[in-house]
Amino acid sequence: MRAVAKYGALATLGSLVLSTLSAAPAGGADFAGTSSEARGTVVAAQRAAAAGITFRTCPKAEMLPAPLTCGTVEVPLDYARPDGERIRLTVSRVKASGRTGAAGGDGKAVETVARQGALVYNPGGPGASSMAFPMAAQMPEWKRIAAAYDIVGYAPRGVGRSAPLSCQDAGDFAKAPTLAPTYPSQSYKRERISRAKAYAQGCARTAGPALRHYTSLNNARDLDVLRAALGEKKLSFMGASYGTYFGALYASLFPSHVRRMVFDSAVDPDPDQIWYRNNLDQSLAFEQRWADFRTWVAKHDATYHLGTTPDAVQRNYEKVRAEVAHRPAGGKVGPGQLHAAMLGAGYYDDYWAMRATALSEFLKGNTKPLIDQATPHPAAAVDNENSNAVYTAVECNDAPWPTDWKVWDRDNTGLAEQAPFETWDNAWMNLPCAYWPAPRQQPVDVRTGPGELPPTLILAAERDAATPYPGALELQRRLAGSVLVTERGAGTHGIAGGPNECVNDHLEAYLLTGKTPGRSAECAPHAEPNPVSMAAEDDRTELRRRLMPSTQL
Repeated sequence: MRAVAKYGALATLGSLVLSTLSAAPAGGADFAGTSSEARGTVVAAQRAAAAGITFRTCPKAEMLPAPLTCGTVEVPLDYARPDGERIRLTVSRVKASGRTGAAGGDGKAVETVARQGALVYNPGGPGASSMAFPMAAQMPEWKRIAAAYDIVGYAPRGVGRSAPLSCQDAGDFAKAPTLAPTYPSQSYKRERISRAKAYAQGCARTAGPALRHYTSLNNARDLDVLRAALGEKKLSFMGASYGTYFGALYASLFPSHVRRMVFDSAVDPDPDQIWYRNNLDQSLAFEQRWADFRTWVAKHDATYHLGTTPDAVQRNYEKVRAEVAHRPAGGKVGPGQLHAAMLGAGYYDDYWAMRATALSEFLKGNTKPLIDQATPHPAAAVDNENSNAVYTAVECNDAPWPTDWKVWDRDNTGLAEQAPFETWDNAWMNLPCAYWPAPRQQPVDVRTGPGELPPTLILAAERDAATPYPGALELQRRLAGSVLVTERGAGTHGIAGGPNECVNDHLEAYLLTGKTPGRSAECAPHAEPNPVSMAAEDDRTELRRRLMPSTQL
């Protein structure tokens, strides 16, 4: 699922006999009753365990500072052929510090902590990398966890330098300004159909036969190979957004390999939802979150002067849309770029003050804040195109999609009547799946029985738009023994390690001790943003932004 350009997400094709797929035993001695992909996973994991990962100074291309170190792990392109073509996934790590506090630093006594292994993180997408995530070890919210765990990030298959996938020239993908009509005309729809067909063909042309192997199931299998390469008998994993989906696949396929598992902002794993209906539900949820933003802006009219009601704020937003459609801000910010920037406010309320300031200043004649926030950065074009390519491949490969344009037109036209903010942009993002050239999978029925898994932890904000709250309830129903922590009345996407101390306390207790708060727990919402200027940000805020879950899914 996406939302800005992802489902995320912000995270694919194969004709597999999924009904017979089961996890091979950890030792790999008995292959009876398992699929060829499961056998291939055992072979690849054994090979990775023997090879390990050699961590060295990170390549300049990663732009990661010490103490992060980097390495690679080899996985099969096709798990049914583990001795065939192989690809390398990039991995990053900060080793467990072994202590909390710092003498002469924050005044807290130094405490020695026993190492508990590696904690692997995925921020979602599909198409997002967590190579920068070990930098979180320096943040106060993660210090105790980073004392006990090696913090490990990686780029999934197709992402970054991990056998990168591309479907379109990066310059063409980043072209700006662009339109984003709320109610598209028939001629605009025909144009987008043509573009979707061309994009799908571009993916097939550049990837060739490998295209079918970018799937959520392969992401789950890659995770088990990474576990083995790290020398871990059991996996400790935290996935956010789309990362919760293939994390749940992992839990279903390899329950005996799970040590601790955190699902932050859970995707609805119901096979009937993957992925077409999940995207429709996401568009509906973004309408509610867009209303939350406008309500907050109206409450602070003394600061922004955008109106004292949500409707008045909407009218001023439409004025800005009309102006940039007529005269793009800075020559690059048209309705499409404006919408993408505002969609970020639907993901993270950290952006609310910035976006409101940009709208307010624009209407006063100062276009610079909007230009600064919404102009595409040329330096990011290659990464953004790559991320979008992986997102598309995984979601198109994972499940059947409607192939009749009339179905898309009917469903999205009806939805746009009640949820106009994101509906059609989300549809255009996913429309290549209607014309996808590779075979489709049937999604796995994610499910574990009592006693199959150790306790797992689900974190969810009640008003999250990218991964609507019912998905967390569905995941809890499907993973026996899972525990749900809900941040009531809040809607930020990805709440682990954020500003809510109650959520962080539950996360820390679970990862450090395995303790869970019974069947469920609730946290009051974190404080609403202050209507402060953009200049009030510090390095810590910027680092937290960099480590947020993908804005795709």
